[in-house]
Amino acid sequence: MSLETFRVGLVQMSCTSNPEENMDRAISRVRDAARHGAHVVCLPELFQTQYFCQREDASLFDLAEPIPGPSTERLSAVARELGIVLIASLFERRAPGLYHNTAAIFDTDGTLCGTYRKMHIPDDPLYYEKFYFTPGDLGFRAHDTKVSRLGTLVCWDQWYPEGARLTALQGATVLFYPTAIGWHPAEKAEFGKDQHDAWRTIQRSHAIANGVYVAVVNRVGHETGNVRGHSVPGRGLEFWGGSFLCDPFGVVIAEAAHDKEDILIGEIDLKRLEDVRRNWPFLRDRRIDAYASITSRLID
Repeated sequence: MSLETFRVGLVQMSCTSNPEENMDRAISRVRDAARHGAHVVCLPELFQTQYFCQREDASLFDLAEPIPGPSTERLSAVARELGIVLIASLFERRAPGLYHNTAAIFDTDGTLCGTYRKMHIPDDPLYYEKFYFTPGDLGFRAHDTKVSRLGTLVCWDQWYPEGARLTALQGATVLFYPTAIGWHPAEKAEFGKDQHDAWRTIQRSHAIANGVYVAVVNRVGHETGNVRGHSVPGRGLEFWGGSFLCDPFGVVIAEAAHDKEDILIGEIDLKRLEDVRRNWPFLRDRRIDAYASITSRLID
């Protein structure tokens, strides 16, 4: 049975070079969020390691696990113990040579009630994700939980209105975006403010256009992709934190700082969602008869 009001907890955390330590720290912060009344808790993208996609290294495929697997067993037990919905981004080993960046959704009884495989995979300096991740093949999904119907996408997906729309149209009340995004230190002074503003703006626009809550969960801190003592030469990435929750009209309810760990707690009120959609009926007025060419790469 879904709730009319519920609280979400967003865990903004830094990550060490030790995957086991990161899992322990993440679980501790999930417990903290639950103690503060969160019914749904979301962790950042690939929280078990520093962001390893800063280099192409075939040995790092050893970090991946099957789903279900050891990490999902631990996370499932925590969700069941706390009676919460838990969203966790994992490096999925689907088959030899086939890997995904996958969000796993655990219901309040610990059941793995859904998975979402990241659809949009970037390939940019220090974000070499195409080397590691096969694009998702499950489509955009909303997942029924005992709290509410929830949608999750992952990081680079947050720049694409199509993913947000298709997930919202399936009845998601909240779109969660576990994320790992930061500044190149050499670019921060010139471009950093505008980059962060664009990131924040596009996600608030998903909330407004679809009349849903949007919850964005980033990591924080400077990382060189250090996994068990092996780093990327160079200046690394400064993850900009800034996790936030906004309501269906884009009003920011809670927001974290750029430079420290935090646990954001915010309330979801489905009456607010209903009121916004009644007064700003974007879904009602869509011209679904006129959008067929949206599937074209470019309209020449």
